[in-house]
This record gives sequence, structure tokens and C-alpha cells, in this order.
Amino acid sequence: MNDIANNPSAGSRLGLVQALLACLFWGVMPIYFKLLEDVAAIEVVAHRVIWTVPLLLVILYFRKNITGLLSSWADKKIRWTLLASSLLIAANWLIYVWAVQEDHILAASLGYFISPLLSVFLGRIFLKETLSRNQWVAVGIAALGVSVLAVEAWQTLWISLALAASWSGYALVRKVADVGPIVGLTIETSVLLPFFGLFLLWVSFGSGYSADTVHLGDSLPIDILLLGGAVVTAAPLMLFASAVKKMTLSAIGLLNYLAPTLQFLIGVMIYREPLTISHIICFGLIWISLAIFSADSIRKERTRRTELAI
Repeated sequence: MNDIANNPSAGSRLGLVQALLACLFWGVMPIYFKLLEDVAAIEVVAHRVIWTVPLLLVILYFRKNITGLLSSWADKKIRWTLLASSLLIAANWLIYVWAVQEDHILAASLGYFISPLLSVFLGRIFLKETLSRNQWVAVGIAALGVSVLAVEAWQTLWISLALAASWSGYALVRKVADVGPIVGLTIETSVLLPFFGLFLLWVSFGSGYSADTVHLGDSLPIDILLLGGAVVTAAPLMLFASAVKKMTLSAIGLLNYLAPTLQFLIGVMIYREPLTISHIICFGLIWISLAIFSADSIRKERTRRTELAI
């Protein structure tokens, strides 16, 4: 750690590696959840929540941050804020897993392409953040792309919009919550745990729900994948949280588009989801808007760093 502190470039390189690994985790998640397509989406999310809680508690224990968890939970404002974010993240996970299992990976990836731009718009509305002319242009081009897709693929457009809304809404809520990423996720999953735990008990004790799907205990490979959902959830978050401290915001912003790009390629090249003309036009316009948005963010970051150096 001292070497990194004495050599900022080494820290930046390490941050880049960590961010790339996190984005790779998120980018290949469709493959992971496709392996669980015989398990109902709500059960996948339930196990993801339940097994993530003890893993995060162990991580916080070894990082000597249990007191931080307890103090955050004791804060009424943080507790209510994270209650809202827990509902948003649960909705996001459920829609995403269902979309992947139902061969709508392209729609899911589009949602995560739209999300950063929607976050900018929400920041303008709720946090009174100012938008530059280029950012307004980027948002407008993205809206045009979504409109084009709505003409031909309106049946799945709700998936993209729901994922974008839930994820950008989650980012907005977490932005105003004064809590770290690991502590925050621990509280969120702990809030969700009783509900999903009761649901799994209901499933396990002969409710007859989803009798045609695979459950925990029916198959060893499936059991490993369900338990591994905790690692898939926690590992990229920890990597990305660490990378953010070592890299510029503009670089982090650009890397955020790597995961949905990988998801897009996986959907088209591995699972052969149909790519229509509307998809091509929509994704093209979204990528143009993201290029404008990213260029504007890089320019602002350079200006800020120059002003700080003077």
C-alpha cells in the first residue's frame, strides 16, 4: 500500500486492472445466469440475496468494519434511504435474471447503456445538477434511439427501460446515502433477506410453486452456482469500489460501458439473439450519445484537474 501511495501511476494501473476485472465480471453475467435457466428467476435472486449476506459480514469482519455497519444501521436517515435502494436493487436483479433466462440479453444490455444517461437526467431533476449543452444533446440522441426501437421491438422495450430506471434510481438513492458500497450492500441484502428467506421456505415445504423448475438440493452443479451468486455479487463490487479510489471519474465512466458491450456481444454472438435494423439503429445512436457524453466528461475532468493544479 505504501508503494502505491508513493507511486500514483502504479496505483492508477492497479485501479485499471481492478476496474477491468469488475466490468468483466458484470459483462459475462449472462452466461452465469443462463446456466441457471432451469431455476425460476425469483429463486435465483432469493439465493443471491441470502448467501450474499453472510459473505459480506465475513468481509466486513476481516476489514474491521462491523462498527461501521452498526453505526450506519443506527442512523435513521441512512436506514430508510437504504430501504428504498434495497427495493430498487431487488427489482433490478429480478428483471435482469428473468430477461437473461428468457433470451432478452440485448434488451438487458440496452438498459445498462441507457442507465448512465438517465442518471444524468435524474441528477438534473432531483439534485439540481447542471447539464452542459453536449450532455443535453447526448440525452436527446439516446431518446431518439429508444424511440426508433420502440417502433419495432416495443414488446421488449419495457425490459430496457425498467432496468435503466431501477439501476439509475438505485444510483441516485445511493448517491445521497452517506455509506460505503460494502456496508450499503450488506444493509440492503439484510433488509431483503427475511422476505426472500420466507419465500424459499414456502417453496421448500411443498407449496407446489414452480414444481417444474430445479431447486437447491436437486443438482450439485446448480447448488454450486446458486451459492456462488454471493461471490458474483460481492467480488465485482469490491473490485470496482477499490478502483474508484485510484482512477479518475472520466476513466471510470468510460469503463462503465464495457460490461453492457460484453453483454451485447454475448447476446448476439453466443446466444444468437436476433439483431434487427431497429436494434442496429438504436444501439448506434446510443453509442454516439455515449461518445458525446464521455468526451464531455473527459473535457470537464481535464479542466477541473488543470484548475486544481494552478
